[in-house]
Amino acid sequence: MKTLINVSNRLPITIGDKITRSSGGLVSALEDLNETFQLKWVGWAGGNISDSSQKKKIAKEIRKAFNYYVIFLEEKDAVNYYNGYSNSSLWPLMHYMTTYSRYETEWFEAYQRVNHQFADAVIQQVRRGDQVWVHDYHLMLLPAILKDRSPDLKVGFFLHTPFPSSEVFRCHPNREELMNGLLGADLIGFQTFGYLRHFRSTVLRVLGIESEMQLIVCKNRKTALGVYPIGINAGKFSEELNSSVYAKHLADYQKVYKGKKIVLSVDRLDYTKGILQRLDAIEQFLSQYSHKDKILFIFISIPSRESVEAYQVLVDEVQGRVSQINGKYSTIKNVPLNYIQHSIGFSELCALYSLADACLVTPIIDGMNLVAKEYIACQKEKNGVLILSEFAGAAQELPNALIVNPYDPKQMVEQLNMALKMDEDEKRRRLEPMKERVFCYDAAYWAKVFLNDLSSQANSEVEMVNLQRISLKDIQPLIKAKRVALFLDYDGTLAELKKKPSDAKPNRAIKNLFAKLEHFPQTDVYITSGRKKEEMINWFGDYNFTLIAEHGFFYSLPRLKKWEAFDNSADLSWMEKIIEVFNHYFGMTPGSCVEVKTSSVVWHYRQSDPEFGTWKANQLVAELYEMLSNLPVEIHHGKKIVEVCSIHINKGMAMEYFINKNKYDMALCAGDDETDESMFRITGDRITSIKVGPGKTYAGFKVDSPAKFRQFLARLIEKRKGKNL
Repeated sequence: MKTLINVSNRLPITIGDKITRSSGGLVSALEDLNETFQLKWVGWAGGNISDSSQKKKIAKEIRKAFNYYVIFLEEKDAVNYYNGYSNSSLWPLMHYMTTYSRYETEWFEAYQRVNHQFADAVIQQVRRGDQVWVHDYHLMLLPAILKDRSPDLKVGFFLHTPFPSSEVFRCHPNREELMNGLLGADLIGFQTFGYLRHFRSTVLRVLGIESEMQLIVCKNRKTALGVYPIGINAGKFSEELNSSVYAKHLADYQKVYKGKKIVLSVDRLDYTKGILQRLDAIEQFLSQYSHKDKILFIFISIPSRESVEAYQVLVDEVQGRVSQINGKYSTIKNVPLNYIQHSIGFSELCALYSLADACLVTPIIDGMNLVAKEYIACQKEKNGVLILSEFAGAAQELPNALIVNPYDPKQMVEQLNMALKMDEDEKRRRLEPMKERVFCYDAAYWAKVFLNDLSSQANSEVEMVNLQRISLKDIQPLIKAKRVALFLDYDGTLAELKKKPSDAKPNRAIKNLFAKLEHFPQTDVYITSGRKKEEMINWFGDYNFTLIAEHGFFYSLPRLKKWEAFDNSADLSWMEKIIEVFNHYFGMTPGSCVEVKTSSVVWHYRQSDPEFGTWKANQLVAELYEMLSNLPVEIHHGKKIVEVCSIHINKGMAMEYFINKNKYDMALCAGDDETDESMFRITGDRITSIKVGPGKTYAGFKVDSPAKFRQFLARLIEKRKGKNL
């Protein structure tokens, strides 16, 4: 039997005089998986327990009773990770509430530490063949941490909240770290297609990675995407509706509220739930409703995150508005708003759901909102009417509800009037298909579908045209050779690509590598690039390297800072025409720019909107192929560039020239894009070619990333030094 390690911020337990298991949708969903998986659960215990012996005792008791593996957090980390980063920074942002979102550097530091602490706990439990399912925004870094530590581990992630548009998510200071963290997962699940679409847009605009509808390739790994609307434990509600405790509560409520129309609201006390907007609509409704003694609004608001300042403010606002409405519209016989600021028992809740003529579920934004589904499940004694916000994920599954815009109080009043006047046939017609869906696609179904999809994901590593990943054993002749040449592309090969090309200036890691390469025995280093001569001299001119600029048009011997052209007779008469075309696309594409070199013209669109830039680039390439078919040029559509350069010279020709001139015993060439393929096409026993990153290639070997290529070069240096050449 496979093992599933479920990972959530909190374990479903309550630690008091006794340790008891809490109920909840996720617990219920996983209970039905016992025949398929052995379930382990990793999570925080909550609260602050400092005594080490007490921690051991509690951890042992929890593990023995439930097979849960508890994490204890230091008090300061718990505050900064949970109240701070998770609930004061990420939660409002995920719900489009940018004005509520705050940020502190120490919060993120705690968030990182806690995610690593979770990873430690998971790795301790993992065995070969296990699957890990990570839940929600508290643990967005965890998938990548787990994947880095255990590349073969199958990791799923489900986001229970909305995922906002890229314009909103881009506001966060740690947007890149968070996105890279999520992309460590083999499968990411969302509540709705809209959230999946926003995620893909954010990956494109934050990380610059294009994707397919259901697949993203990042750092040589594949991440599948899917939509999995979460359900409720419908069976639990059915069972409760047949209990004697429920029947007693319902009978009591029917006596107390006899002759009244009941409109129910059940929420966590959160600013995303639209409570203040709902109160505005209720006040407007009461101002128009003539029989105020006949209607009662029951508000159950369950406190949450009470230590977060924004929630304290909300509590005061809601209480003030409730008092104002009751003071204005109460009569001797009726107080229109019954406001309950605490949770109630499950049986009582089911009885209220059953009794209510209508249920107002009107969040400003919500990942799913299971209250809507719970209300539907409890419609047994009569047919109630669900009034549902169009901004709740559940609205896409329950279109037969009365769908409202929570920002439009007039519409909410109209729909409330309609709900209370609706005839029984219409209520039944609306309710039955929704009830069928709620019971069919329940929490257990949601969990099974997600985990089946996770199990079916193939190895997440992207195959690079069946290339073999290079190792030192593959280059023994190069290690042993007397005279060796290294032809190394810079951008995307030695250095990671940057949004601004100027930001790719050698960092400490590259400078350290260059220092080693300078003293590499009987080895000549050639830095090849499409960059201009001036930039090459500024960045690399002080090293003992030969520089090859503009894809092979110019070269400069070590430290001479003097440039020579490989072919002074090359025809460049086409450039003026190309510059004119490129300037046209520059004018039509905000964020793009044109770079004119001696032997080529480049249109950069890395700073443009990614989708618009790609669209315009494809247009440009098609136009260039049509107009330049008889000219001595090559067209390169590379990584966020379109370049036209002379056909008379390229990196491969430059490499071949120096190999023959200096009679090297062995040569190694490495690159990452189309402009490097001219080097890879040169084959022979003396040449080793390496493609850095994914993609089709003529190279003989592959390396996953610039960082791994730098590590490979460092090992090569040590091996050659060890041969005492």
